Amino acid sequence: MAITLTLAACTSPLTSVPPPSPLPSPTPHNPVISMLLQPADLPGPLSQCPGSGPTAGYIATTRSANSDLAQRLTTQWNDLKSLGATEAAINLFAADPSACSAELASVKNIQSAVSLVVAFAEQGQADRAWQAGILGFTPPVPGELPPGVARGTGTGLGASSWTYDRTPVRLACWQKNVFVALVVFTNLDATAFKAGTAAVDARLN
Repeated sequence: MAITLTLAACTSPLTSVPPPSPLPSPTPHNPVISMLLQPADLPGPLSQCPGSGPTAGYIATTRSANSDLAQRLTTQWNDLKSLGATEAAINLFAADPSACSAELASVKNIQSAVSLVVAFAEQGQADRAWQAGILGFTPPVPGELPPGVARGTGTGLGASSWTYDRTPVRLACWQKNVFVALVVFTNLDATAFKAGTAAVDARLN
């Protein structure tokens, strides 16, 4: 009987092992151009500036009107790419075309709104780029906040965020997921600024 049981055990089929479950695919991100400020996010009358869209097109459009600015933007974009940036887009709106080729936050009496979104290969790269500064806008040192400046969760935009709010310029820069966003409003009220910033933040998936 012992021999029979041994033979039965040797000849019984192996217990089947279920195949491993495939790893879930990462959720695809929206194109950065779809995350920018949209006309419906803004008070009128503001018109979209030529060159709005991918960063390369904006730089090329700016070059004919403001070559110095275009050169700085080229250097800043190259710096972001060296930190891992893979894609970027910008959307500009202004009440007067002269503001379209001006330095961000430098227009004096013209209403304007700008949004920039930069995508990175991974979240860590995005956070490091935010800390280094985007287009020359660098986060304030923690604990050394001048009037009108806030940093961190008190902005409503997460730990890696900072805002500047002193008429006529209102600015927000923050990191979320693999993105860094920059929103700059000039000569527009706080209500419009908060609504525009919230709209961009909601699109950063």
